[in-house]
Amino acid sequence: MPPKESVRVEEFVNYFDYGYEAPKKNDEHPIRIYTEMANSPYNSKYKLVKIGLKTREFLAEKRPASNLVFLIDVSGSMSDANKLPLVKEAMKMMVRKMDKKETISIVVYAGASGLVLPATSADNVTEIFDSLNKLSAGGSTNGGAGIELAYKVAKENFIQEGNNRVILVTDGDFNVGTTSQGSLVDVIKEKAKDNIYLTVLGVGMGNYKDSTLEKLSAYGNGNYAYIDSLSEAKKVLIEDRFKTLHAMAKDVKIQVEFNPQNVEAYRLIGYENRKMANQDFNNDKKDAGDMGAGHTVTAFYEVVPKGVSINLPGVDKLKYQKAEITEAKGKNTDELLTVKIRYKDPKGDASKLVEQAVNKEDRAFEKASSDFKFASAVAGFAMILREDDKINDINMSQLIEIAKENKGEDPNGHREEFIENMSIAQKIARKVR
Repeated sequence: MPPKESVRVEEFVNYFDYGYEAPKKNDEHPIRIYTEMANSPYNSKYKLVKIGLKTREFLAEKRPASNLVFLIDVSGSMSDANKLPLVKEAMKMMVRKMDKKETISIVVYAGASGLVLPATSADNVTEIFDSLNKLSAGGSTNGGAGIELAYKVAKENFIQEGNNRVILVTDGDFNVGTTSQGSLVDVIKEKAKDNIYLTVLGVGMGNYKDSTLEKLSAYGNGNYAYIDSLSEAKKVLIEDRFKTLHAMAKDVKIQVEFNPQNVEAYRLIGYENRKMANQDFNNDKKDAGDMGAGHTVTAFYEVVPKGVSINLPGVDKLKYQKAEITEAKGKNTDELLTVKIRYKDPKGDASKLVEQAVNKEDRAFEKASSDFKFASAVAGFAMILREDDKINDINMSQLIEIAKENKGEDPNGHREEFIENMSIAQKIARKVR
């Protein structure tokens, strides 16, 4: 079983697609909000609210030209089969799906850094593959020097109105040169000013420095993903290629305000290391996550309805706990909460606001959509792995049954694989006892 502190509920939930419809081309905003509510399966007296976002999609043939610089860690720690050898095979899979609209450069770093492949059209498969085949692992890891060179190459080949991006591939083991998290973040923040985005791909197991990579991607106007197998590489670099490599909105922030007339307490499930202060929501200088084309984000809130008894010290402190309760705007006592989104256009500096109110609803969990129920099973499983003491009315066997009954369409087999992993985890847990 994984260490409980390594389990992030939001990453489990956001691994799957929940069928949100993308905004249309003529919609005002490139992000659409989706909400659904039902009784909570975790605590029978509470409500569970699912909030989803989806960005606008584009047709593959209408995608912008791309200038992609792969920055690949070839230090000694990358020699394992699920690190550099996996990266080489994953990149070959991706290149086969590309064409002349993309140019690829390859920069490598270990104790020193160097340009292995200058900007090359992606339809020149032989030259790209030859460069990949020559890569081998050895030496220490000077990530800072590699980052400097990769951004230099990206800037030299910058495409106006195009997609300019550095793709850092590493196990995160920075051990020489600029090694501290703060120093690396400073380098990335400075480089992001040139409108060059950053994707971070963490590979392998063991010394994978997850927190460092997540911070680098956040401050580099980008995203990050973890790859430990060819199937994961296929999902990130082929199935989700446009989500991973093409920004549709940057510095996306979500703020949810609860109506104290109808809400006794609430908690956000997961996202422990992504919360921000309330005042930062309107601060356009505060960095936040980016969303690619067709990208979805899902979050669950568990809500305690007004009048339901609860031991408050066991729940997130209420925003309104010490404040005088006032009537909701427009005296709409049916409103449970309001979802607010702020985002910037990929090349913009000023944020735009999208908001949507959600009315209270009394609906049995069994009446919820299949996607809602599957997602709640995923979140519940992750909470059990985290040994969450706020999940009271459901166990692993019940969660597995919910997932099985609501697997729905599963064209790539991801849901089926997840259900199998749930069953394996249950068997391991029984043996440990």
